[in-house]
Amino acid sequence: MGRRTQAERTRATTGELVEAARLLFGRDGYAATSIDDVARAGGLTKGAVYHHFSGKADLFRAVFVRQQERLTSLIAEAAIRPGAAPTTGGQDADPLEAVRRGARAFLLACAEPETRRIVLLDGPAVLGWDEVRRIEYGHTLRLLREGLAAAADAGRIEPGDVTVRAHLVFGALCEGAMVVARSGDPGTALTEVLARADILIASLASGI
Repeated sequence: MGRRTQAERTRATTGELVEAARLLFGRDGYAATSIDDVARAGGLTKGAVYHHFSGKADLFRAVFVRQQERLTSLIAEAAIRPGAAPTTGGQDADPLEAVRRGARAFLLACAEPETRRIVLLDGPAVLGWDEVRRIEYGHTLRLLREGLAAAADAGRIEPGDVTVRAHLVFGALCEGAMVVARSGDPGTALTEVLARADILIASLASGI
């Protein structure tokens, strides 16, 4: 293999720093993690971190985006109908059921300590709600909107503005995830939130 280009080396270093920061932010939280901590974990100097990121908040934003990418992948995988024929592209005959499975995957992922800390607890505090929603609209919220649009096209939900409904459902799912995150009994809270989320998604169906 030939020598890597400068751009390839830069991408590799940036990726390593984001991964090191993701583990630290997810374990210890934003406030308790320093640039020095990230540099040590990534085997680099503090100056190298600042070469790629303007500061800790900028680095955290990159970590938040990476978590959104992971969530998007998990949701998309969950939405694929189990055992679907390759010729169908894994699409479910009932797109609203695909939305339900995706919503459950989102809630289950948000119950994980790392995702809970980065996405639910520190994300809004560090980035602000406007920036958080902007990033989510390019990832998890976008996927929900696309799922509801498919359900509307299939006649499974009433026609109309799916963007508004996507924001309403997403807000409810995020609040449900926060209930689990702040509960003294996360397991019981998660079971209840998952059940209520199923009911919420089902209530969108035409004629209900």
